[in-house]
Amino acid sequence: MLTFVFVCLAISVTGLRAFTVTVANPSVQVKENEGVDLKCTYSSDFGTSPRVEWKFRDLKGSQTLVYFDNQPTGNYAGRITVYDGGLRFNKVTRADNGNYDCEVSGNTGYDEKTIKLTVLVPPSKPVSRIPSSVRTGSNARLTCFDTDGSPPSSYKWYKDNILLPEDPTLSSNFKNLTYKMDVKNGNLDFARVSKLDTGSYFCEASNGEGAPQRGDAMRMEVHDLNVGGIVAAVIIALLAVGLLLFGLWFARKKGYLPKKIESKPKQKAVYTQPGTDDDEEFRQKSSFIV
Repeated sequence: MLTFVFVCLAISVTGLRAFTVTVANPSVQVKENEGVDLKCTYSSDFGTSPRVEWKFRDLKGSQTLVYFDNQPTGNYAGRITVYDGGLRFNKVTRADNGNYDCEVSGNTGYDEKTIKLTVLVPPSKPVSRIPSSVRTGSNARLTCFDTDGSPPSSYKWYKDNILLPEDPTLSSNFKNLTYKMDVKNGNLDFARVSKLDTGSYFCEASNGEGAPQRGDAMRMEVHDLNVGGIVAAVIIALLAVGLLLFGLWFARKKGYLPKKIESKPKQKAVYTQPGTDDDEEFRQKSSFIV
């Protein structure tokens, strides 16, 4: 009992951990569909038997248990083996990219270390978006993205089969161009396009695994605002409206259009009060007066 109390006091006073975790390599790379070992060892200061767990955090930060309660979890069953000294994958896929935490804990302490696993996958044909028509002076963005490469691909851009430098201001042949290139995300941005930017563009993705992959070439045309065409279209529209109005006026003048039927005003009925017997007598009597 006194020994246990002494151990607890020693840990609390000195701050020493009962377990010390060590990894042989904190960053491991392996080709897809091959096996790999993530080596993790520990030492116990007081000879206690610890609990060993493995956790996985993907590139988006989502965490999953890999090995818990002395057995693999979920879809890791049959794919991994945990032994005294590490974790072995029989075969890795690109979905296994991420960080693996080796955790050792017990009644007298806790320690953990992280191993970053990178599954090497060659790039695929990148998907690019290139506008076909852009107006002079406007901005334009050309995008390129490889969905499969691991580690993530870097990107290059070509115009008319000529490699564009990352910074055009450093090259005498391209100093008149106004683009900005991001080799990490694959964007090629033009703040204000000019006629010089017209051409056929394609991008290339590479990550050091396998051969670089090129996207489809597409032509981008830079054209001026057609002021003359707009004026001509307005004039033609006005002439068309004028001809239509003249045609309606002429047709009405010649009587080709049906005239409106004028409605005659209705005559108001005059109410006449019927005569009485007194009136009739009066007329008869008055006819004898001279």
